Amino acid sequence: MTRHGEPPSEQPSATAEEQALIPGSGGGGAAMRLIVPLQGIVQGHGGGGLVLGSLLPCVLFYAFQMFLKRSRSPPLNPPADGPENRGVVRSSSRRRLPARDAAVSARAALIAKSGDSAYAVGEKRCLEDPYHPFDNPDGVMQLGLAENRLSLDLIDDWLSKNWKDTMLHQRQGGALNIKGLATYQPFDGSLEFKTAIAGLMGQVMQGSVSFDPSCIVLTSGATPAIEILSFCLADTGNAFLVPSPYHPGYDRNIRWRAGIELIPVPCRSTDNFNISVASLERAYTQAKNRSVKVCGILFSNPSNPVGNLLRTETLLDIIDFATEKNIHVIADETFAGSIHGNEEFVSMAEVLNTDGVDRTRVHIVYSLSKVFSIPGFRVGIVYSFNECVLAAASRLSRFSSISAPIQHLLISMLTDVKFIADYLKMNRERLRIMYALLVSSLMELGVQCVKSTGGFYCWMDMSKFMKSYSEKGEFELWKVMLDSAKIHITSGTTCHCIEPGWFRLCFTTLTRNDVPLLMERLKGVIHRQ
Repeated sequence: MTRHGEPPSEQPSATAEEQALIPGSGGGGAAMRLIVPLQGIVQGHGGGGLVLGSLLPCVLFYAFQMFLKRSRSPPLNPPADGPENRGVVRSSSRRRLPARDAAVSARAALIAKSGDSAYAVGEKRCLEDPYHPFDNPDGVMQLGLAENRLSLDLIDDWLSKNWKDTMLHQRQGGALNIKGLATYQPFDGSLEFKTAIAGLMGQVMQGSVSFDPSCIVLTSGATPAIEILSFCLADTGNAFLVPSPYHPGYDRNIRWRAGIELIPVPCRSTDNFNISVASLERAYTQAKNRSVKVCGILFSNPSNPVGNLLRTETLLDIIDFATEKNIHVIADETFAGSIHGNEEFVSMAEVLNTDGVDRTRVHIVYSLSKVFSIPGFRVGIVYSFNECVLAAASRLSRFSSISAPIQHLLISMLTDVKFIADYLKMNRERLRIMYALLVSSLMELGVQCVKSTGGFYCWMDMSKFMKSYSEKGEFELWKVMLDSAKIHITSGTTCHCIEPGWFRLCFTTLTRNDVPLLMERLKGVIHRQ
């Protein structure tokens, strides 16, 4: 350390050759031990020794470096010199990472697995090998899907006569110009379409009740209508009470995205599968004991799959029970326009006009898919007097809105009063004839059915043909019908029926000429059992 004011003493700097010979500065320590003695010899006398003493160490050092470089082993994996390997060098450790599938959400995983259900298996078989009386007479007969093909020709006739005028020509005031078809429309449905729907619903109920267009929210089918109501009435983890057997589609409509639990409320054959307040009370109490919050009751009227109707007294009892428990009621009246029996259908909308009924807790679902044989048009209806539900449902409908061209087309059809009246009358008659034909044919085989008044189904009892009275026995019988007889029907277990051996058979996908073939296939199953 220097004293204050004195310049630091100068130290002689090492030459480049000396720095190269310092141990640890590139591996030249061994060379230094050889070079230093030689340097002393050549620097003995004369100026020539100085020159040799400066050059000779450098020559020897560089010669030794070349020797070491040539003796060094080559790298095991020399990098390729291609253009794809230029730039960022990837770590070799990435090659050792295990191959793993990218994880999806628990919701997606659950929905993906649902395709393994018996109903889905049957639907897949129908798509792969569909029955046709001429093109594929040995194919799988579709008796599980709720499609009304009996009256599709009536809709086809009307469309063939009217669709061009409806879609391409302007009406009075220009409502059907390109602006009205191609631009954004209200997501919850145009007021004109809501008015037409309200008129239709009143016509289906034969004038017993009128419907207010301002209480309607339109969706792309009954499925999103029910799902939207589920979002509005309950939170994830809450539950609805559902009288069983019930439509198997409820499981996906309500559970998949809304995450709401469905609690089956068992109904038995001894009561013609009718719901009772006592069974509702038991199911509600059991859910409460499990700390599950029940937020509503969901039921179909006419019943899917049984086909029976709920009377006015039963509907009032359900409302009273819901009022007592402070929960909601969802009445699925999708099949209200498909009555084929002699009993009178009573809509929940009519019951709501009774004095003292809290209309804000009751919500109705309707659809055009069944009554008009047009499920591909995707038109569902939420009808409610609850302002909060209507506001939320209107906003949620943006995810399931009906296209503007479909709305305009159906406005023309629904406002054709004569056509609607003729269609409803003829469709009802066709349903009655086909149902009676199928039930009588099944009775000849010894298969009994519950008396049905509405809907597309025969709810038939095949328990005596099972090898064991159990869910397993029912599944084995269902599998024989699908694999051997090539008949796709819905098992009672899929509908959460508490009694094994019941099956739902959709008769509206058949023609009169298909019935003998169906009976022949069923006879083969019965004899095999």
